[in-house]
Amino acid sequence: MSGLDPLTWAIVLMLVGCALVVLEVFLPSGGLLSFLSAITIVGSVVMAFRRDLTTGLGFMVITVIAVPLTVALAFKYWPHTPMGKAFLGELATSDEMLPEDPRRELVGRVGVAKSKMLPAGSIFIDGHLVDAVSQGVAIEVGQPIVVVEVKSNRVMVRPADEEEARNVAEDPRELFSKPIDEFDFDSFEDPLG
Repeated sequence: MSGLDPLTWAIVLMLVGCALVVLEVFLPSGGLLSFLSAITIVGSVVMAFRRDLTTGLGFMVITVIAVPLTVALAFKYWPHTPMGKAFLGELATSDEMLPEDPRRELVGRVGVAKSKMLPAGSIFIDGHLVDAVSQGVAIEVGQPIVVVEVKSNRVMVRPADEEEARNVAEDPRELFSKPIDEFDFDSFEDPLG
């Protein structure tokens, strides 16, 4: 062959074999590059055994670890390459991958606590009774709340400040339970003019 040590040949062939495995991931060749990679990796192990038994066994262990690791890394980074993006299209963001949840529209809305929230309870918001979790503080019954986040199966709320509390819509079913003298009829506009 040449004047190179068998260990040097074993290292060079192992690197070439791993590079061919990576090329097979990035440039599909119908198995040709995989076949060439297998030949060079076997050649690497043979050259390592030509040096001595310990080196040969060491290269077998390296092969068992290095080849799957190389393939895994190549597949991990392939979607981020120009060819991977062209083949797969744009990768979806984590928000796009979440299922549609109509409760996400509740974020920022103001409602009323219908049960004591220590931290879980129910709230009345937009005409619906919803299970919710407070953001670390106790919320009393009837206290105005604001929906902070909807994530997974959880609606997170916090107490509303004074400005937000003015926007609370009452439960129309509770209008019938109030005495008539509690209504402020003077604040209503005259519809006839």
